[in-house]
Amino acid sequence: MTRLAADCARCAALCCVAPAFARSSDFAIDKPAGQPCRNLGDDFRCTIHQHLERRGFHGCVVFDCFGAGQRITNETFGGQDWRSTPDIAGDMFAVLPVMRQLHELMWYLTEALELNETRRLHPGLRAALDETDALAGRSPEQLRKMDVDAYRGKVVPLLRRASEMARAGRRGPDHSGARLIGRRMRGADLRGASFRGALLIGADLRDADLRRADFTGADMRGTDLRGANLSGALFLTSSQLRAAVTGDDRL
Repeated sequence: MTRLAADCARCAALCCVAPAFARSSDFAIDKPAGQPCRNLGDDFRCTIHQHLERRGFHGCVVFDCFGAGQRITNETFGGQDWRSTPDIAGDMFAVLPVMRQLHELMWYLTEALELNETRRLHPGLRAALDETDALAGRSPEQLRKMDVDAYRGKVVPLLRRASEMARAGRRGPDHSGARLIGRRMRGADLRGASFRGALLIGADLRDADLRRADFTGADMRGTDLRGANLSGALFLTSSQLRAAVTGDDRL
């Protein structure tokens, strides 16, 4: 099975080169697309990896390619890299956002397959997972031409149905796409709630009951989750948790 977690040791640091950075609370510098970050070493490793947060690179800390980087490096381009083979740089960088979206879909499909409540959907979910994996295995030219947004539109309804089935026993409030920036919801009963695509930036969810809540695509930068019950939360990624406040050291 394709690995759906980043393995930086097997990648040519594509996320440190391909995207553009804008100086902000997430990045300490401006960086044009296709230009290596000034902190990138000759070995394709970050020279300040242990100090990213302190040095103002929170965006790097929370980024997750879902394993797209190493797949592009080792499978799509057969182990070549943009430094030793400059002619492929443009293609490698252009393929990254496409591959990342496909791998993200695969991660969601895999999560949906682990839900007991979605057993009736498992054949369709497995078929979608296999199809997405096959698409991700295409050539660089095919990947560049792919309308990945249209493909997401085909898969998302299946994932939404899986979420509805998983939350059927306790359907909480629907906050899909809602602007909940800074909203105070401490201690709230939000079992089975939908936060799909919601803006939860700086929201206070301390001690909230979030069992079986759906967090697909929610922006959780600074969301305070201390003491919250996240048992069985749906589609909550590790990058979302890194973006949130989960420790006990916040003043």
